[in-house]
Amino acid sequence: MRKKLPIDKITEPASKFIHQEHTSGIVLFIGVLTAIIWVNSPFAHSYHQLWDIKVSLGFGAHVLDHSLHLWINDGLMAVFFFVIGLELKREFMAGELSTIKKASLPMVAALGGMLVPALIYFFINKGAASEHGWGIPMATDIAFALALLSIAGKHIPSSVKVFLSALAVADDLGAVLVIAIFYSSHIDFAPLTIGVCLLTILLIGNKLGIRSIIFYLVIGFAVWVAFLLSGVHATIAGVLVAFTIPARTRINEKNYAESLRKLLFDFEAQIPNNSTLTTPEQHQTIEKIKKMTTDAETPLQKVEYGLHPWVAFVVMPLFALANAGIIIGSNFFSSLLNPVSLGVMIGLVAGKFIGVLSATWLMVKFGAQLPANSTWKQITGVALLAGVGFTMSLFISGLAFSHIEMVDQAKYGILLASLLAGVLGVVVLKRS
Repeated sequence: MRKKLPIDKITEPASKFIHQEHTSGIVLFIGVLTAIIWVNSPFAHSYHQLWDIKVSLGFGAHVLDHSLHLWINDGLMAVFFFVIGLELKREFMAGELSTIKKASLPMVAALGGMLVPALIYFFINKGAASEHGWGIPMATDIAFALALLSIAGKHIPSSVKVFLSALAVADDLGAVLVIAIFYSSHIDFAPLTIGVCLLTILLIGNKLGIRSIIFYLVIGFAVWVAFLLSGVHATIAGVLVAFTIPARTRINEKNYAESLRKLLFDFEAQIPNNSTLTTPEQHQTIEKIKKMTTDAETPLQKVEYGLHPWVAFVVMPLFALANAGIIIGSNFFSSLLNPVSLGVMIGLVAGKFIGVLSATWLMVKFGAQLPANSTWKQITGVALLAGVGFTMSLFISGLAFSHIEMVDQAKYGILLASLLAGVLGVVVLKRS
């Protein structure tokens, strides 16, 4: 008779797999590949039909009726931006962006990596109808970039990974600001005012010490609806709501550790003889430990850690599946010879590289320190990986253009540029 494996022996490998950085990049790549194969197969019509399905949400006269594609781009991606907002707040409070000294190098590198690609795209498309797409090559895809960094080898110092992560997070902040300012449609101030009032309620709740996650998520959903109806892109609501989530514990680490030791001592002293049941005293001790542990957690980190697997393994791959479907025919390379594709490709591959590397060099020239144990060759590899701009670039292309042909041209540029930047970055890092 076979001996049964304990459940934790089964779930532990899966848990480790999920939490590896490169795993989400692999799943995202599978989503991209599936979309491309599907749309170039004899079943291409089913691909387009699927995303055109209408989905209604609401009751009575208050119904939101949109295609599945729009629900993914404006709905699920709001969750993606919500998690980005949580990451930004955490980084600003206690991470790599928490002090000027820590933040200066990745923030300036990110700024250079946004400005140079935008300028390259703008000059290639100046005066054309596609000029408005200058924001497309500005963003770095953190999941793909970190996945490729992991593939490059274990010899890469952890400080380089932290630098790339901080750069990509700062890059995300820039992309969010660009979307909010330049890629929102005509604004209806009535629902926007309601949304701002709801955000104010969340901020007041934070100040009053309300830590119920349900409170923030329910009102946060109402903020999303208000922003959706206002014309300000609904995903911005995700970032703003994230910044209202409490990020402080009710009990500090020292008091928690001391109290926990005392309660564990009490629990051991209360162990009954010859019984598998807990005594009433033990049950009370366990409840005290539960409450104290909850007080030692921040709602921000609890929500972030809870949502991150869903965003990494459901939201982003689903977004890729719905948006990466491009037809690759015999004229694929000739179809790249247009201002949109060229602007995106040159902006991401050359612009990101030049912007990140030159901004980093200037900062070091003026006294900043490179990440610990890193070399300029590794920073060069990171600057190349910054040109992998998949998720956010695809997202912005859908906001920048209403003409489907321009959206497709941008997709061609994004996919080829991300492939080139990824391969070049990995090759340079492996040789470092």
